[in-house]
Amino acid sequence: MKSSITPNQIKQNNRKLIYQYIYQKRKVSQQDIAYDLHLSRPTVATNISTLEQEGLIQKCGQIDTEYVGRKAAAYSIVSDFRISLGVEILKKEIKIIAVDLNGEKIGRTVYEIAYENSETYIQTVCDKIIQFKDTLSVTDEQILGIGFAMQALISPDKKTVLYGKILDCTGLSIHAFAKHLSYPCFFVHDAESAAISEMWISPELTDAFYLSISKHLGAAIICNGKILDGKHGHSSTIEHITMEPDGQMCYCGKKGCMETLCSLESLLTDSETLEDFFEHLHQEEVTYTSRWKRFLTDLARSINTLHLVYDTDFILGGYIAPFLTDKDLDFLHQEVCHMTPFPEANDFIQISKMPKHNIAIGAALPYIQEFLDTINGAVALSS
Repeated sequence: MKSSITPNQIKQNNRKLIYQYIYQKRKVSQQDIAYDLHLSRPTVATNISTLEQEGLIQKCGQIDTEYVGRKAAAYSIVSDFRISLGVEILKKEIKIIAVDLNGEKIGRTVYEIAYENSETYIQTVCDKIIQFKDTLSVTDEQILGIGFAMQALISPDKKTVLYGKILDCTGLSIHAFAKHLSYPCFFVHDAESAAISEMWISPELTDAFYLSISKHLGAAIICNGKILDGKHGHSSTIEHITMEPDGQMCYCGKKGCMETLCSLESLLTDSETLEDFFEHLHQEEVTYTSRWKRFLTDLARSINTLHLVYDTDFILGGYIAPFLTDKDLDFLHQEVCHMTPFPEANDFIQISKMPKHNIAIGAALPYIQEFLDTINGAVALSS
C-alpha cells in the first residue's frame, strides 16, 4: 500500500528543487524556474520569498533578454551562507583556505610553522586558524567545519593518523585540534583531498587513478564516483610499491619504492625549486633534459604497472601538474605503449584540471558537499 504524500512534503520538495536549480544555473529568473521545473508561478514566487527570508538566495540584478519590456529580476544563491575551511599540514608550513558553497576560494593564507608533535604546535595552528577566520568577517554559524589534509594515512572514520612517517605523527587524534576549535573537524590524506577537488571540478568523473606528484608521491583511486578507502585505511599507497629492490632508500625504510622515482624529491636537488628546474629545462640545457627524460620514463614505468592493475584513466596532479605539457603526455603514452603487452590507446593519461591549491580546497569540500546534499535532498514523491 502506497503512503500518501503530505502537502508539507511537496512544499519541502519544491523548495529543495528550486534551490538546487538556482545553485546549478548560478543566475536565473522566476520565469526560468517555473518553466524548467514545471511549477506554477505562484509556487515559485512563494518559495523564492521563503528562500530569500532564510538568507539562502538573493537578488542579483536582472536577466538580459532580447524582448522589449521590463527585465526579469535575477536570483542567485548566497554563496557564503555557509563556508568551510581546509588546512594543509606540511613539515615547514601550514596552508589555510576558505571556500564558499560554490567551492570557490574566498580567502587563503600560509604560515611558516615547522611541524612538531606537541601541544604547543597544535595550539599555535589552531590560533592561526581562528586568526584567519576573523579576517573573513564571517560568523561561527557560517562555518560548516574544518578539514585537515595530512601527509599520512588516515583511519576510515577520519579521526586518527594510522601511519605518519613523513611528519612523525602516527597516532595523532583529530581531538587534539578539535578541542581548541568550535567547529567539526576531520583528517584526510592529502592525495585523497586532491582527488576530491578533481571530482568537484569534473562532476562527470566516475573512475580514475589520481596521482599526486608533489614533494612526495601519493595516489587515490576513484571508483564509481567515490574515493576507495579500503578495509584498513591504506588503499592506493602505490608510493611504496617496490620498483627497484636495490634502489634509493625511501622514508618508509625500504629501498626502491615508487616514491624514490616519481616524487619531486627524486627530481630536484636540495636547493632547487620547480620553477628553477623548468626554467633550465625550457632553455634545453642538456643535464636538465636528461633528468626530465629519466623522470618521465620512471613515471611511465610506474603508470604502466598501475594500469595493468586498474585499467582506467590516470590523472596527474600535485605541484608538478602546472608544469606538464602535451608533449610530456605524448612521451608518457609512447613509453607505456612500448612497455605494455596490450594495445594501448593514447587517451588515458591526463593533467589535473585543478592543480592550484587543490589539497587545501579538497579538505574543505566534504563539508560543503554534505551541506548541499542535505539541503538538496529531494523528497521521494513516489513512495
